[in-house]
Amino acid sequence: MSVSRPVRTGLAVALLASAAAACGDAGGLRGAGATPTATSPARLWPQLTPASSPAWDIDEADTEVVKGVTVPGDDLRKVDPVAIVRAEIAAHPKDYRGPDAVYRDTTARMAACTGESTAGKATDGTGTGTNRYTSAGGTCPVLQPYYRDLTGDGHPDLTLGFRLLPGDAPDLTAVRVYTVDKHRLLRVMAWEDAVSAVELAGRSVIIRSPSDLADYEYRLQWTWDPEQKAMLLTHDEMLRTHHGRRSGHPSPTTTAAPGPTADPRPAPSPSVTP
Repeated sequence: MSVSRPVRTGLAVALLASAAAACGDAGGLRGAGATPTATSPARLWPQLTPASSPAWDIDEADTEVVKGVTVPGDDLRKVDPVAIVRAEIAAHPKDYRGPDAVYRDTTARMAACTGESTAGKATDGTGTGTNRYTSAGGTCPVLQPYYRDLTGDGHPDLTLGFRLLPGDAPDLTAVRVYTVDKHRLLRVMAWEDAVSAVELAGRSVIIRSPSDLADYEYRLQWTWDPEQKAMLLTHDEMLRTHHGRRSGHPSPTTTAAPGPTADPRPAPSPSVTP
């Protein structure tokens, strides 16, 4: 049986009244305050000719095949991270070799890389500790590697870091991402900065760096782009640090959690000598 319009209207009024009473019993609705007036973007200098080329090169979509390092079975876990860093040193001698090379101390400390990690690995595999490969002869600049599928192909990619010493700035760290392409080791991201934290989230690598401005930090996000087949810089911003304090150490997400999110592994012994 259908309900007439007056009856439906009466029912609606009764329900609204009941709902209002219920809201009142719960403390009532509260206003959120004045809402800013929405304004459309204002384009400035419309007569200005649009730029046709970038002013600075930040190596976006700059990939490089790592020569001299093989990937057994296309499994990056079987590749020695120390050998990868040594291959980069061999490929860029101007930066790493000789008394005037800006990162000459990195090369000198590579002799301390035995391929056996003495970082204190927790029983849950999170890899807490110094996260460096060390030997009795000194400290190796290679940081603990992390494995996670950043490209979406179902296979873990390699996120690797190593210290750049002495460098033009203190605490300079190189962050690299590698994948496998046509059975070759391919570097799909390269960035150097004073790093305070590195995080993996989804298909992205997030790098936090200190700022000269007190209580602020830089946050750069590199995200895999399937068309460019590279990690692109998708976000570059300055953020206020929590509680007005500068980030002095990586956030908890920097250390890999158990499971598929990130998988820290110690490196095997070096297999390539440039």
